[in-house]
Amino acid sequence: MVVLSFDIEEFDMPFEYQKNISFEDQISISVTGTHIILDLLKKHSLKATFFSTVIFARNAPEIITRIAAEGHELASHGYYHSDFKNEHLLESRLILEELSGLPVKGYRMPRMMPVDETEIKKAGYVYNSSINPTWLPGRYNNRHISRTYFQQSGVWQIPASVSPISRFPLFWLSFHNLPLWFYKHLVYRTYQKDDYINIYFHPWEFTDLGDKERFGFPAYVSKNSGSAMISRMDNFMKWINQKGYPSATLSHFMENKVIPKTN
Repeated sequence: MVVLSFDIEEFDMPFEYQKNISFEDQISISVTGTHIILDLLKKHSLKATFFSTVIFARNAPEIITRIAAEGHELASHGYYHSDFKNEHLLESRLILEELSGLPVKGYRMPRMMPVDETEIKKAGYVYNSSINPTWLPGRYNNRHISRTYFQQSGVWQIPASVSPISRFPLFWLSFHNLPLWFYKHLVYRTYQKDDYINIYFHPWEFTDLGDKERFGFPAYVSKNSGSAMISRMDNFMKWINQKGYPSATLSHFMENKVIPKTN
C-alpha cells in the first residue's frame, strides 16, 4: 500500500527563517495548496490522510468539508502548529471530530518531534505517525528506531518511510531535491522491502516558495515548489497507479495490514 499524508496547518514556517507572515496569509497559502492536493488525489483516484491543526480546521471549513466528502481521513496535527501542551492531544481530537463528523484515530506531532506515548494513549488515539526513523541534522537522530510499524505503550507507531539499510528519508524534502526518477527508484526499493510506503507533504509546497525576501527559505526548501511541485506530484501519482500500488489512508492501512498481521 502507498500511504500518502499531508500536514495541513497554519503556514508558520517563515518564522523559523526570521520572516513575518500574516495569519491571513498563513491560512490562505495552506488553503490554496490543500485544494490543489485534493484535486490531484481526485484526478488519480487516490485516498490520503490529512493531519490538521485545530487552528487550520477552524479557519478552513471548506477544506474539512472536502476531506470528509471525498473519502479521505482526518487526523490530528495538534491544536496549534507551534505550541504544544499535553492537554492539546485530547482537545484537538474532540474538536476535529466535532468539526468534521469523522472519527479521528491518528496523531502526528508538528515537525515530527517526540511526544509522550502514554499521553497519546490517554487521549484516545489508535496510532501515532510522528517518527522519521533517520538522522536529520539539527532536528533529530532516530536511526535506532524501527523503520516499520511497531507498538509502544498501547499505541501503534507508523514511522515515515526511509530506504532500507541507508535509511535515506523519503519525506517532502527528498521529493523536492532528488531527480524524480531516483526518488521513484527509492520508493520502489522500499516498497519491495516493506510492502508499503508512508510519505508526507505539506500544502504550502504546492505554492511558489521562491520569494526569499518574503519567506527566507534556502534553495533546498523552495526548490521545485509551486507549479513544479504540482507537475511532479501529478507524475508521481500517475506512477503509483501504473505500478499497481493500492493507495490507503493510515486508518485503512492499520485495519488491513497492521492489526490483522498481529492476530
